[in-house]
Amino acid sequence: MSNALTFLGRDMAVDLGTANTLVYVRGRGIVLNEPSVVALNTNNGQIVAVGADAKRMIGRTPGNIVAVRPLKDGVIADFDVTERMLRYFIQKVHRRTHLAKPRLVVAVPSGITGVEQSAVKEAGHQAGARRVYIIEEPMAAAIGAGLPINEPTGNMVVDIGGGTTEIAVVAGGHLVRAESLRLGGNAMDDAIVAAVKSELGLVIGRNGARRLKMDLGLTGGPSEWTEVVGVDAVRGIPRTERIPGELMTAALEHSVATIVDAVAEMLLNLPPDLAEDVVRGKICLAGGGALLLGLAGRIETAAGIPALVVDDPLRCVVRGAGEILEAGPAAMVLTSS
Repeated sequence: MSNALTFLGRDMAVDLGTANTLVYVRGRGIVLNEPSVVALNTNNGQIVAVGADAKRMIGRTPGNIVAVRPLKDGVIADFDVTERMLRYFIQKVHRRTHLAKPRLVVAVPSGITGVEQSAVKEAGHQAGARRVYIIEEPMAAAIGAGLPINEPTGNMVVDIGGGTTEIAVVAGGHLVRAESLRLGGNAMDDAIVAAVKSELGLVIGRNGARRLKMDLGLTGGPSEWTEVVGVDAVRGIPRTERIPGELMTAALEHSVATIVDAVAEMLLNLPPDLAEDVVRGKICLAGGGALLLGLAGRIETAAGIPALVVDDPLRCVVRGAGEILEAGPAAMVLTSS
């Protein structure tokens, strides 16, 4: 690498997710995976912590320290905080407080508006990037999954993130069909929190809900259960409760059914030749939500097509964005739509 490029900072690919932000640095691979959380001091507006440090502060700090998630449903909800979070991650990766002026490839949901896309680019520029390129998450996921995206044969990918679920068919280097559902892992966690409180009178946080989701998934069997610690909704004291699998299945049903129905509907509306391609292949599941026990089986049953979880689904999108980055500026131009 030339001295000029070293001075400017290495190019980066960013999966700017509702739940987590992952960063891939050209020539180094994935170097950062931290929660998309910023802790702010409400008295002076100063950032107290970012990422994992900020997440650890949730529920454990004075009232003037609040944890903010600046992205909602895969898009920027708080521009200023997003810009400051991005700047922090860029500086952390480059281990310097200034001079780093990388090019950024940012993965975004396929359904974001032009205004939302412009906000992502502006946040990247304000955070210190000299150029910002956009790639749609399902395309990045398809690349990260190793699908032959440039061939004319159609392939389906379902990327279930924290704030969105991306369902797409890729062929000839393009998204020929795409739908972005603004629900994902966070909506599932919220449904679990509500169900546990409603059915068992126990108040738990998102972290507890996430553990229940990953432990039980869609098992629903009468012998399946796991324990969780929460606060009694009436007495306000800590309590340990056994959570049955049936409760998890019921709590997750709306989100799961919405995803499964959207996959089935897309298949029904594909042109015959494209539908034949997809039916002869498989549905690739990416994102953290792909790890939900029983989800692949539900999709496979509804679609009549094998549904397989890709290797390391949590990093699939940033891997794909990183491959675009490694291919160089000519490939990055293709992402600047």
